[in-house]
Amino acid sequence: MTKPYIIFARYNAEANSKIIEILRNLPHAEREKERGSFYGSLSGIVRHILGGSCYISGLFTKALSGNAAASDALAVIAAVPHAPEGVLTDEQWQETATSIGAADSGYIALTKALRNDDLDLPIKLDWYGGKPDAVPLWFMLQQLTAHHTHHRGQISQIFDELKIDNDYSGMSPSLL
Repeated sequence: MTKPYIIFARYNAEANSKIIEILRNLPHAEREKERGSFYGSLSGIVRHILGGSCYISGLFTKALSGNAAASDALAVIAAVPHAPEGVLTDEQWQETATSIGAADSGYIALTKALRNDDLDLPIKLDWYGGKPDAVPLWFMLQQLTAHHTHHRGQISQIFDELKIDNDYSGMSPSLL
């Protein structure tokens, strides 16, 4: 059943949007400040969320080549501009914020385009040491949600330390 994946994609988009809104209201230097996280700054974590979305979605291209609507959505995600590594300029930050919204929109379109039988398609992987060398699409869709949630948790922790109110952890019934 594809409906849960549509809801997860909507949730990711809604939560990412709330984070971006909070970050847009921070001074640029605060977004770029080293925070001791693996990805450094708040914008570094956002850049990683975006990169993860694009990378993981790119793994679906071959498996979903027989689904035209899904392929179109994947093409939208593949066309999303990526931020450069390192400290971003304010303009680069704004582009990254726009890009994450575009990737999220493409991901929602992808989940809406999926057919139930698509969920079991094998997705070839280049990690896990080749064991397994492929997993079902449904597993990777869940991985993408987990990836976003994990890194939003890192951002939330930093916001908590900065005493910035943030609450994007629950799913709204409006997502149904």
